[in-house]
Amino acid sequence: MKPAPFSFVAPESLDEVVEALARHGDDARILAGGQSLVPLMNLRLARPEVLVSINRCRELDYIAVSDDRLVVGALVRQIDAETDPLVAAECPLLAQALPYVGLPATRNRGTVCGSLAHCDPLAELPAVALALEAELVLTSAAGERRVPAHDFLVAEMTTSIDEGEVLSAVAFKRQDPSEQSALAEVSNGGHVFPVGGVALRWASEEGVCVMARIAAFGVGSVAQRLTDAEAALVGSDLGPAAIAAAVAAARSAVDPTGDIAADADYRRHLVGVLVERGLLEGAAP
Repeated sequence: MKPAPFSFVAPESLDEVVEALARHGDDARILAGGQSLVPLMNLRLARPEVLVSINRCRELDYIAVSDDRLVVGALVRQIDAETDPLVAAECPLLAQALPYVGLPATRNRGTVCGSLAHCDPLAELPAVALALEAELVLTSAAGERRVPAHDFLVAEMTTSIDEGEVLSAVAFKRQDPSEQSALAEVSNGGHVFPVGGVALRWASEEGVCVMARIAAFGVGSVAQRLTDAEAALVGSDLGPAAIAAAVAAARSAVDPTGDIAADADYRRHLVGVLVERGLLEGAAP
């Protein structure tokens, strides 16, 4: 298959990108890595009239610390974030998750922001964004706005990006050195999309859990925070009873659907298994 005819522009600055988006409106799509968009275009499931490539916008290729945030620009490739020591130091959960994303070949081109903008319900990074309380930076000709991850991720393949906006960066909350974190998922083997998974981070003081963030993916139309499961952990000793309560709460919170990979009951059971696995493996020395 080949894509439908389209025009191509390659601005060299963020200002030029937003000018192009303002000019072409809803007919335009952003191209960064193209690992999701190009296959959809080849199948003619996506038919943008104009592709606005950001690959010449070097100002968007950066990873930096800003106050309590680790900021990742729109042009940062997944493989570069995976191997960046600043990511490993400031957001270990992100570093733990990135090796699960696709293949090295796709991570060489795919971007962190691109995966978030695509909003695939089986993707790891939307759940990581929720667990790390990320803010998405949306830039347009009207200026910049920052959207919390829970408001940005709307539904399957749907985000709160408005016409004329580009996701120019994502700002993850920096993790305290005392925190623990884990990414746990199950796939059907090989290099295929996961059946489901969870991203977790938590912290304890004097043997008592004082903070927990858990997000699930693959068990609904969009990644979701499991706030009841978090509440079951906070104030506990993270012992078997607390973990069992979190597992039960996680299963009650999700409403998965079945498909060729797994039925709904399996996915509901799986999310509990992975919450327990993540907590036990993340706490292991």
